[in-house]
Amino acid sequence: MRMVGALFAAAAILVAVELGTGAITFGRSLSKPACTTHSSYPGGGVDGAVQRVVIDGLYGAACELGTTREELVLSLSPSAKRKIRWDSATIERAVRAGLMRSIDEAERRGTLPGVVASALRAVVQHAPIKALVEGSAFLGGLLP
Repeated sequence: MRMVGALFAAAAILVAVELGTGAITFGRSLSKPACTTHSSYPGGGVDGAVQRVVIDGLYGAACELGTTREELVLSLSPSAKRKIRWDSATIERAVRAGLMRSIDEAERRGTLPGVVASALRAVVQHAPIKALVEGSAFLGGLLP
């Protein structure tokens, strides 16, 4: 009987510890509202600024489409099992507009030099959107 009592006590302690460390919220989406959230990417320099521009641009595009950044990025993946709610032209327009606004804001804040902002605008206007999203880390590494 003591052994059974000890097992129940251990189980109760285990459940209490798990609940105390956040088990209730396990599995919930950590998506942030696209229209109110901006990137908190911690990187510095031009590379960090470019990363923030891309992430903020995706938030802007997601806001325009009425979704989350994560759902938008997943809709760009050909292997995604989700049904895409938008056609390719709508996604492309939203992403380009979001990236352009993000570049303008970064330049206005002074976190992105004007020359880099101009170069990024040219890239955003002409590059395939999928390449911009998938290669955002690479784009940042290309700049001085």
